Amino acid sequence: MSKAPWFVFTASVLVSSALFFTACSNPSQASSPGKTLGAAPPWTLKDLDGHPVSLSDFKGKVVVLDLWATWCPPCRAELPHFVELQNEWKDKGVTIVGMSVDSIVPADVAKFAKANGMNYPIVMADEATASAYGADNGIPFTIVIDKNGQVVARHLGLTDKSVFEDDIKNALAD
Repeated sequence: MSKAPWFVFTASVLVSSALFFTACSNPSQASSPGKTLGAAPPWTLKDLDGHPVSLSDFKGKVVVLDLWATWCPPCRAELPHFVELQNEWKDKGVTIVGMSVDSIVPADVAKFAKANGMNYPIVMADEATASAYGADNGIPFTIVIDKNGQVVARHLGLTDKSVFEDDIKNALAD
């Protein structure tokens, strides 16, 4: 039995470590009050009933846009936070919007949404929109958009509710 050269072992450890740290990192970005990360890309997508919904429909509101899927455990873990945030902030100029990246039919997403008490608008993402917002980096991916249509925060991966609350407060203060 031959042994692998030391550099094969070292290289595999380095690659494994790099993959581990990449997978476990949470590249969140949040701007300071008054600063933005750029304009939110416009979109018009169909809701779960097939009606068109556009980002511009929420003009003048803070939008917490959550890109998620029914099969994604971290996405499912965040859902109760978004339900609570919608209840707490809907009368203060904030709307949670779920953008499903599922490949299942909207009726199945609607059943899932109802079973999980999702009380906010949900649209079905297309590949171009999901990519424009960064979902090809992974989900859940949440973007906070201020009243002027500017992105003020981005969060990849499971994120604590308190982080979203801070983002909302900062977006409302601008």
